[in-house]
Amino acid sequence: MASRAQNERKFKYWEELPNGGRRYIREFAGRAGGGARYIKEVDPNERTMRFAQEIYDATGRLIAVHEKFPVDSGHKRL
Repeated sequence: MASRAQNERKFKYWEELPNGGRRYIREFAGRAGGGARYIKEVDPNERTMRFAQEIYDATGRLIAVHEKFPVDSGHKRL
């Protein structure tokens, strides 16, 4: 389990959630002009509740989501 300080170092953006937890966001540029965004949602104790990857095309349109935690469901094309 990562601490709040570790999450803040690793993820550039975050937002407070109504339940007292946080949603951390980290973005990466893709090689073909698109990009990816990692989203980590934690409870008030910084325990991971959800971790997902979103894939975007070159126009910024969301094209796939990969839910990794709590259950790895693989990539789902939209």
